[in-house]
Amino acid sequence: MGLEENREAYSEGVRNLGLCERTLGLLELIKFPHTVFSVPFAVMSAFLAADGTPTLRQLLLILGALVAARSCAMGFNRLADFSYDTTNPRTKKWTVLQMELGHSTLWAFTLVCALCFTVLAAALNKLTLYLSPGALAVILLYSYTKRLSSASHFILGLALALAPLGAWVAIRAGFDVAPCLLAAAVLLWTAGFDIIYSCQDVEHDIRMGLHSIPKRLGIKNALRVSLLLHILMLAVLLLLTRYAELGNVYLLGVCTTAALLFYEHSLVRPDDLSKVNVAFFTVNGCISLALMVFTLTDILVS
Repeated sequence: MGLEENREAYSEGVRNLGLCERTLGLLELIKFPHTVFSVPFAVMSAFLAADGTPTLRQLLLILGALVAARSCAMGFNRLADFSYDTTNPRTKKWTVLQMELGHSTLWAFTLVCALCFTVLAAALNKLTLYLSPGALAVILLYSYTKRLSSASHFILGLALALAPLGAWVAIRAGFDVAPCLLAAAVLLWTAGFDIIYSCQDVEHDIRMGLHSIPKRLGIKNALRVSLLLHILMLAVLLLLTRYAELGNVYLLGVCTTAALLFYEHSLVRPDDLSKVNVAFFTVNGCISLALMVFTLTDILVS
């Protein structure tokens, strides 16, 4: 079935969508639940920066800015990758939904999110405002990196790593070693699970001339690289204890993360990618949430 046929079939169910349904369509298009990957690390960083509990205002502004930035990035990514998504069986459904919502709607949504992010950054402190254009540049330009280099996985990791860095700057109006280590852990973790996810698209990447580590090294070696990155992530999380007042409860969280990462890699094999979605979303969502719970418990009870 071609794209136009898909569009006609889909339109039967959505042509009468109201505002609420269209809002839900936008949230589906930008994969809003995937915000769970970055929010917990921003919260961890905020609590570490505050040496306890940040104010409710700070937390709400940080979370609002993070959600706005990610929504802006995903909206722009859908627009930038539209022509590629139409040729990929895995992503064609997003182009159908995008056509139903309208490109102009998605552009407006993306621009509003960028504006909201800037306003919220300004409400935190001057440094977050000054750094906001650079953050937007990173998260938006990521959409083009897969066309240029197989290092795109690491640029995505950098985009998510801005969450703990930004949260720390929002509280302290400056940088330190601790948030940089937490950001490095997020970068390694994200690049690792994105490599796993990209294994699904090797044939499409070859056909369209896109770049990825699975395409460059093959799926088997790419999974090995992913495992190495996740081992390095655990090492960085352990190193964090030297620069932040974290104790045994946090270490238990790191051990839980290690167990979940081991489980994630056990789900995916070069000859069986059927459980990639479980490994990508479910396990990594559990990792970020579990590590946040252990970290916050350690901070608040110590």
